Amino acid sequence: MATTSRSLYRTLRLRSFSTSTKPSHHNSHQQNHQYTDPNSFIGCWEAPKDPKEAEAKLAQLRRDYAKQVKEVRKEYIQEVELMRLEKLRKDEARKEALRLQNEERKRLKAEAAKVRAQQREVAEQEFRQTLLKERAEKLENWKMKEKMREEKKKEKNELLRRQSSLWINEPELEKKILEAIVDTTPL
Repeated sequence: MATTSRSLYRTLRLRSFSTSTKPSHHNSHQQNHQYTDPNSFIGCWEAPKDPKEAEAKLAQLRRDYAKQVKEVRKEYIQEVELMRLEKLRKDEARKEALRLQNEERKRLKAEAAKVRAQQREVAEQEFRQTLLKERAEKLENWKMKEKMREEKKKEKNELLRRQSSLWINEPELEKKILEAIVDTTPL
């Protein structure tokens, strides 16, 4: 029971919103409609006494009406042709605007791609410079280490050459060893 009262309330509430004082499109169209002038054919017939005269008058009315219809049709065809031409012109203008937009977008895209390519090239150039610098530093470091090894080798050889001039003969060596042992033993 509660759900039906809720749905009834909701329906009533929706109806209250749907009825508005604002005129609808249809009502507005009816108020703004411009009616054509009354036709001269309506109410112009007065029955003559002679049937032949009535027939001739009726034929004349039909011819006049046919001429007017023909003129209206010509005007209508001209209006339709003008509308078609206007629509074609608008379509062409729209297509041209779209084409220009596409060209502009492609141009901007190409410019952005050029900028990105230049940035990428600058970054690659910087990367190459950094690599060359690191390689040069490594080469310099390696040369320095090689030089230090050579110097150490020379110093070692020089020390060995100096020490070799101080070498002792074998008989004196035994004597020196004996002296060293005696000097180091505690008494």
